Amino acid sequence: MSAPTTASPSLRSRAGHEKDEQEHLAPCATRSMESRGRLHPEDEHPYRTAFQRDRDRVVHSTAFRRLQYKTQVFVYHEGDHYRNRLTHSMECAQITRTIARALGLNEDLAEAVALAHDLGHTPFGHAGERVLDRLLADEGGFDHNRQCLRVVDLLEVRDAEYEGLNLTDESREGILKHGCSWSHPVRLPELRAQRHLEAQIADAADEIAYTNHDLDDALRSGVLDFAMLADLPLLGPLVEDVTKRLGATRESVLRARLIVSLINRLVTDLIETTAARIDGRGVRSPADVRDAAERTAVFSPEVEAGKRQIKAFLFDTFYNHPRVVTTTQKAERIVEDLFRVLRERPGLLPAGVQARFAREGDGRAVADYVAGMTDRFAMAEHRKLLDPHEGIAG
Repeated sequence: MSAPTTASPSLRSRAGHEKDEQEHLAPCATRSMESRGRLHPEDEHPYRTAFQRDRDRVVHSTAFRRLQYKTQVFVYHEGDHYRNRLTHSMECAQITRTIARALGLNEDLAEAVALAHDLGHTPFGHAGERVLDRLLADEGGFDHNRQCLRVVDLLEVRDAEYEGLNLTDESREGILKHGCSWSHPVRLPELRAQRHLEAQIADAADEIAYTNHDLDDALRSGVLDFAMLADLPLLGPLVEDVTKRLGATRESVLRARLIVSLINRLVTDLIETTAARIDGRGVRSPADVRDAAERTAVFSPEVEAGKRQIKAFLFDTFYNHPRVVTTTQKAERIVEDLFRVLRERPGLLPAGVQARFAREGDGRAVADYVAGMTDRFAMAEHRKLLDPHEGIAG
């Protein structure tokens, strides 16, 4: 697209946004005009920066829409108010922007990473991921983080000239939460000791988001109650404070205010601890962040310990609760059945998936297809192919 032809004061051009970034972002922030570029070069947009375009491409992708019907903890049919992968991604992005703004970082890049980070998740959350990883153990395994990069680099097709969303290297770097020790069909983004700071805060925001909304969903479902939280060092005082301030009110209100308090506690601590780390270690550029021996975005030791205790508590009492485990076991069976049947009978697959066998191998191509399914599509396919009388709720 061509640049704006007028210099109207009502217009905010890409160059104007880039100038604002240069003048107002922190020295350690990643600036869009300094991007390392895309896999496939293309003209810049007259009004949007490179990272704004990345964010928009993620939001308009098919994989992003599918997150609406992909499990966080509870499968979609268990209730309309429980989180799914889409609502999780949106909550993660909101927290990410808050942190990025407070630290003077690039909000657009941070948001793009946050919105994209779960695009590679299978149906039924980590249950589906575990199954595919086991079934592909001799063929490179399966990891949702790895799959996310496959989605944005290969599986989304939005242009006649190339595969993938053609995101910037910085957004692709942010997606690689665990680095990359496996083969990838196209050039990887440059990876150094650490990822840029926008990626680090998106990672921390992901943890803040799922810790809080999983706790909220566990309380909403009745699997947990407030009394069970009293002995947790980080949560106990917040429960006591909310209960004293609000007194006898609806449980839904108490639950909401508890989650607000916990999010505020974690976000504030992360912002202040990270800012102190930036100042104390003389972090003055994105290169300083990426070449550091340790992460720059961190919680204080006290809050980190408290957060870990909450996660361990949720693992023991919620993720391993019989109600959740029973659903997980059914979900694992569905994903395994689908993978095995579709690999054994490739004629059942769409032609586009079969066409990728020669380049990717049949196992990886089938895994791509199964991983892209929503919960309800996987359940429907399983009933159609294998078990017409029973679904996951049966």
